[in-house]
Amino acid sequence: MPGLVRRPLVIWLLAALAVPVLLTAVLIPARAGTTEDDLRERTTAALKARGIEGGFVDFDGRNARITVPSGVDPAVVREVVSGVDGVRSVELVNGQAGATPTPAPTPGPTSSSTPERSDVPAFEVGRTDRSIRVQAPVRSQAVKDAIAAEVEQLLGEGREYDDRTTIDAANGLADAATLSALLRALAIGGGDASVRYDGETVTLSGEVPDQATKATIGRAAAAAVPGAVIADELALPAPAKSVVSEPCRTFPSRLAEFSRQYPINFLSGTSIVNNASKPAVVKAAAVLKSCTTVRVEVAGHTDNLGSTATSLPLSERRAAALKAELVRLGVGAERILAHGYGEAFPIASNATGAGRVANRRAEIRVVQGN
Repeated sequence: MPGLVRRPLVIWLLAALAVPVLLTAVLIPARAGTTEDDLRERTTAALKARGIEGGFVDFDGRNARITVPSGVDPAVVREVVSGVDGVRSVELVNGQAGATPTPAPTPGPTSSSTPERSDVPAFEVGRTDRSIRVQAPVRSQAVKDAIAAEVEQLLGEGREYDDRTTIDAANGLADAATLSALLRALAIGGGDASVRYDGETVTLSGEVPDQATKATIGRAAAAAVPGAVIADELALPAPAKSVVSEPCRTFPSRLAEFSRQYPINFLSGTSIVNNASKPAVVKAAAVLKSCTTVRVEVAGHTDNLGSTATSLPLSERRAAALKAELVRLGVGAERILAHGYGEAFPIASNATGAGRVANRRAEIRVVQGN
């Protein structure tokens, strides 16, 4: 009896172990087929996006076997297919009958899809006020059309597309992205500017409107040809020279001469201009209005009859009073600074009445830095 009990138990254990094995045997082929179909579709789409059509794409698991169309660079095909997520290895077959497969290199740990400098052919992109010029080899008509479409968006009214692109399936530009950023950067501003690559150096030349545009073009050129030497010869506009009118050119000397001939003096202890100086105030306003861009200072002064504590405030009131009168006569208030200096700077002896009258004054002088 004990033997009869154990035998069914063993049978059930064997059955439980067999079920996962059978399911795995059924599902693995189905999943493998789905993976190959998915890889085939994504690889075909990636090749088509680079303008490569007409080749045969097949997969054995995740190992790709690609027939390279005639006239297409195998290295480009390998680069595109290797970049498809899930592809383990790439075997290339020449499109000509009887050709032998090209063995796939073992990918290194530092492989990258970024093209080296030698992968980018020589090209030139330029603009003038009348045209946008593109001189470059491209790998397909699709790339040529993509560049033309980009230029069409940037031309604007009154400019033409100077199309000098040629199709070179083996050595041309693989896509339009290399030139698009350069075209957009060059489209800013007017005048002549160009970007030229000779296989080693990217040369930027011509004129740009400002420093920001210059930097934008430099970054676009560096991104278009990684690792190339960037020779930035772009020129910024020369700063416009300030045109000084004749009245403004002679203003400092005329104001100095006016101050020598027409002193402005005040009544003792007040900020009231004396009668003899009132015509000088009117003349001062006329001189100031002859050049409206120069700033001036009105400096108030006193004699030494008052104390130091009262002289400074009095000189400030005299400067403010003269400024107010000049503004009333039409001089811009923003052009006039008013300061008082008390009795610190006499121009005559305070020992005489005439000297004290001369020191009770306001002077007008040009502010340095105009």
